[in-house]
Amino acid sequence: MPEVRAARRSAFAGDAGLQALRSTFKAAFWTAGGFAARRASQRRDHDEAERFEPTTPPPDRLRLRRAWLEAFVKDAADVAAGLYPASEPMFSDPRRAFDAVEDLVKDAREVADRRRRKGGVEARSEAGSEAYPLYYRQNFHFQSGGWFTPDSARRYEPQVEALFSGAAGAMRRRALSLLARAWRGRDQRGLTVVDLACGAGAFLTDLKTAFPRARVMGLDLSPSYAREAAARSGAPVTQGHAERLPFADASLDAVSCIYLFHELPPKVRPVVAAEIARGLKPGGLLALADSVQPQDEPGLARLLEAFPAFFHEPYYASWQATDVEALFGEAGLSPAGSDKAFLTKAWLFEKSPPPLRRGGDGSA
Repeated sequence: MPEVRAARRSAFAGDAGLQALRSTFKAAFWTAGGFAARRASQRRDHDEAERFEPTTPPPDRLRLRRAWLEAFVKDAADVAAGLYPASEPMFSDPRRAFDAVEDLVKDAREVADRRRRKGGVEARSEAGSEAYPLYYRQNFHFQSGGWFTPDSARRYEPQVEALFSGAAGAMRRRALSLLARAWRGRDQRGLTVVDLACGAGAFLTDLKTAFPRARVMGLDLSPSYAREAAARSGAPVTQGHAERLPFADASLDAVSCIYLFHELPPKVRPVVAAEIARGLKPGGLLALADSVQPQDEPGLARLLEAFPAFFHEPYYASWQATDVEALFGEAGLSPAGSDKAFLTKAWLFEKSPPPLRRGGDGSA
């Protein structure tokens, strides 16, 4: 009803203002941090820039800025609608924030050197075990330490925020928006949601604040990232494989999965999709967020083309050609909604309930 919607907007207007204020600061801070990191690695990246031969036109600057701003606008609107609370500041004190930028700039030089020498599999020396899948033992993004070191886990969130000029959290929360809308009005008590491949725990923290009465858990294959996520979110985090989820059949009300599938080999994606479907209850939901594809943002195709050229992303090109709804449809999940902002698209999928059994007289 209009009266109810108006009252809800009024009740959360202060939260929306706080979210907008924090987003403005975050965008300015990480835009500056990203600029400093790129400047530090610019000379080292010169050869890579010379070798990159794009096939798509550069994005219109005004369109690019509007797409970036859209992430913050949608995020604030969802806070205003009461879908989830305003996000917490990334750092509790200014010194930690500036220390993170200093570390980011220093590591940017190492990343650029690794990019120049094509050091995409140096992380195999960090893994220390062949228990990890071979595809996982790589330096995705030319990340120092791959997914295996505490420094990598601590540094990850500043890196992605700097890369996307402060919009990473707002983009990810398109998936949270879809799940929160689907669960609006439901009693959260008794609901179980798992953040699959939870990384350093930023989205897991969002889930905890959005659904404080639900049972929220994380799962990640990296011990270092699992520890970082647990410390950041306060949620229990299990180390485990996405290909072999440690959950019983039909035991989960929802699964979230953020930026995982573009880092999986094509042959592994259906396996993980089937595992998610196995773990979901009938009517359970998957909230997925990953990179947009060219058909989603044709005007930003140059950025999508440049990403794997400058960051070690061996499976990204295949993701760009993946029919996402068909991938999850084959696992028994049906599309129930989608949204996008800047360079991220989110989908909501639902596990179909079992068909009704009919009696001999044709009745249900």
